Amino acid sequence: MNATAEAKIRMLQNSLRCFTCGVLGLLPVIGLPFAVAALVLSGKIRADEKGFWNAGRPYQIWGVVFAISGTLFWCFIAFLVLLSAVSQGGG
Repeated sequence: MNATAEAKIRMLQNSLRCFTCGVLGLLPVIGLPFAVAALVLSGKIRADEKGFWNAGRPYQIWGVVFAISGTLFWCFIAFLVLLSAVSQGGG
């Protein structure tokens, strides 16, 4: 197999991994490392896209959307829990 085909296959596989990690990033507590992995993979994919067209781009985009959404949502929930704990502790 030539190097071009291998690079394209690797880019498609990384797009699917990004999507999978992004979906797993929606999980509470254990999802944060998966969300970070999805964002790192997305950066790697974007660097590879400069040379080739990525057929798995929708998976990459949704993976990033899920990763960011999960991270923001669970950080907001953690903030609310912390705020509740602080307000209950003072009274």
